[in-house]
Amino acid sequence: MIRSFAFTTQGRLHSKDLDMFLMPTLLADTNLFLWVDLENPSSEEAKMVLEDIFHFHPLSVEDCVMVTPSPKVEEYEPKHEDKFVPYLFMVIHAVDYNRKDGVFATKELNFFLGKNFLVTYHDVPMRSVSEVEERSQKGTIHIARAPDRVAHNLLDTLVENYKPALEELSVEIAELEQQALQHPTQKTLNKIIEVKKEVLHLKQIISPQRDVLKRFADGEFKLIRPHLVPYYRDVYDSINHIGERAQSYLDALTGILQVYLNMSSNQTGEVVKFLTLITVITTPVMILGTWYGMNFDHMPELKPAAAYPVVIALTLVSTGLTYWYFKRKKWF
Repeated sequence: MIRSFAFTTQGRLHSKDLDMFLMPTLLADTNLFLWVDLENPSSEEAKMVLEDIFHFHPLSVEDCVMVTPSPKVEEYEPKHEDKFVPYLFMVIHAVDYNRKDGVFATKELNFFLGKNFLVTYHDVPMRSVSEVEERSQKGTIHIARAPDRVAHNLLDTLVENYKPALEELSVEIAELEQQALQHPTQKTLNKIIEVKKEVLHLKQIISPQRDVLKRFADGEFKLIRPHLVPYYRDVYDSINHIGERAQSYLDALTGILQVYLNMSSNQTGEVVKFLTLITVITTPVMILGTWYGMNFDHMPELKPAAAYPVVIALTLVSTGLTYWYFKRKKWF
């Protein structure tokens, strides 16, 4: 699917869903800028837009259509034989956390940012792109006055959409903490390890994106106008904060894992303690029963008539005293 929009330099929508043959003409108009959004395009559509209309460098086209696991940003300057104009190519990732599956799903978004155009490419529908497209068409705050402003809004919305995923993760961790304290089971341990693995995955996603956005925040690229650099810096601060939250979640999960191991150890200790107490309490019974049960003819203690009652009483008293001693020591 190809969606296209032409905006004036005042941020008003000029036209949308343009015919392909009109795009080169609109690109030559200095009073307009063009945003083309490619959502799961066919190979023919991708080739037509990326190669035939914009003539992007083959390496950036290859990185765009193929899955790129790590975020990146590259600046392309044309040589004498190149047909493209200067542009920035960027790969960034959105995330979503599904509590049912317990995993972070990543969605790749590719940018081609030029002086008077913005091309976005993604294989699946993305909430951040849809939101910015809607706001741009309404034109209430005129965010579509230039490609670098739209790119900022896309990045800002994408980073903001991390927050619901982080809230879901926070609730998950709080529930795991309660389970570790109250009902530590093997299932709880498996869930702790699973969530910890996903938080590490989140950190691996955020870390390179933070490096990419830092380059924008530092004003490294000429295609980003100086008065917009503070806005990009704000996006960098937001993702930096998300990285800190991810680290705090990782620390919390490490603590929960330690609590689980301690609780499991305590439970095992209580079982061993109980079995040991039972063994010690029944020791008098075992000793007296074993000794008195050796029914040999030449054992004088078998002769008296009261021998059995005396032995039974002695067994009960010694067992009771053992129990009383442990109770006094508060061993159970």
